Amino acid sequence: MTRINAKFAELKAANKKAFVSYVMAGDPDFDTSLEIVKGLPAAGVDIIELGLPFTDPMADGPTIQLAGQRALEVGMTLTRTLELAAKFRETDDTTPIVLMGYYNPIYSRGVDKFLLDAKEAGIDGLIVVDLPPEEDTELCIPAQAAGLNFIRLATPTTDAKRLPRVLQNTSGFVYYVSINGITGAAEAEATNVGPEVARIQEASGLPVIVGFGVNTPEKAEAIARVANGTVVGSAIVSKIGAGESVADVLAFVKTLSDGAHRA
Repeated sequence: MTRINAKFAELKAANKKAFVSYVMAGDPDFDTSLEIVKGLPAAGVDIIELGLPFTDPMADGPTIQLAGQRALEVGMTLTRTLELAAKFRETDDTTPIVLMGYYNPIYSRGVDKFLLDAKEAGIDGLIVVDLPPEEDTELCIPAQAAGLNFIRLATPTTDAKRLPRVLQNTSGFVYYVSINGITGAAEAEATNVGPEVARIQEASGLPVIVGFGVNTPEKAEAIARVANGTVVGSAIVSKIGAGESVADVLAFVKTLSDGAHRA
């Protein structure tokens, strides 16, 4: 059982919804980023999505693109991202970490070496935005064999014909993208999300976490009511980008997690 599976079992037993936060590794710098990540569990975060800085983040809107640029400018790499995860693991061995990014840095490192290093650093799952199910032999299947969850994205355009293929080899949870478009581009609406989540839950038997377009405690609560939990990324990253203190960023995260946990 991975930390992700264990976390969802724990939440189910407590009749709670999950709150997942996304932050970009190394934004605005390594030490500040590590301080934020270390503070997330106490701010109510159940699962941490750790962004892997990349030069061409095709799924991300301006807020997260700028975060990636800031991280790259201070020298963040895949190696440094794994180092950050490993330092977090020195004081927290239970909170799941999902590495979210794109395939190019992983491919450049070599899949076998990457999986070995990721496992050693304490990574629990992967979301690789630009690897469709047709490429499962590239990373998905090796990752599962290495004991990592491989989490797939489903979207409003994932129809009944496509959904089984998307869910094939998916584990941990399904990430439902609530809007058509990039991160931070629009707001999620629970009335639209609810039926889609139910459809994916029935088809997969996995928890469904909803992200993209969730930016307030009220929205986090509304979305979590119709899903197994919710993800907030751009709203948190924008606070970091604005230069707010670590304490203020974590206080904002706490309001979001409280919203999701009220659901």
